[in-house]
Amino acid sequence: MPRERVRRKGHDSGQRSVPARCRRAVRLAVPTVALAALVGCASAGTQPEGRIGVIDPQRILNETSAGKKAKESLETFAKNRQALIELDEKELRRMEEDFVKQASVLSAAAKREREEQFRRRMAEYQQKAAELNREVQEKQKDVLDGFREKIETVTAKVAKQLGLQVVIEKGRGGPTVYSDASVDISDRVIREFNKEFP
Repeated sequence: MPRERVRRKGHDSGQRSVPARCRRAVRLAVPTVALAALVGCASAGTQPEGRIGVIDPQRILNETSAGKKAKESLETFAKNRQALIELDEKELRRMEEDFVKQASVLSAAAKREREEQFRRRMAEYQQKAAELNREVQEKQKDVLDGFREKIETVTAKVAKQLGLQVVIEKGRGGPTVYSDASVDISDRVIREFNKEFP
């Protein structure tokens, strides 16, 4: 017996269609780990005196042992949350497929009940996805805030060793437009960072 296709509402008053399927799965935003504006610079409008150093916080994150561990922990956290979302997506697909298979033998009342169950499950799914996304964002903030404090501590130590009075950040979105390679102390900070936080 050929399978009867579920028609859209309005085309057949005796048939109700399942709510539009979740064609676009709600996905967690796997964080792009980036650091910005980590190290303080001279007050606006003043010309710093003495020697100035420059660091690249993104390099420090990417090239230090602690930075790599921080990125890995964030990626693992996000993937675990994504796995939970994918389980719910499979459940929603199964519910929809079952509805389509059984549509021809279900009464109008049974169809309405199944549609309502699907809508409730979809709402729960969307709420859960939003909550897990917030968890990922909060985790990213906590991890990067902790890493920021370590960068500031190590940079201050290196700056004192080198007799620097000011250290500013370079990189996309940073306050520097140009800096000579001779004032970049990122390599020194990375070496010191790996000693203190292996």
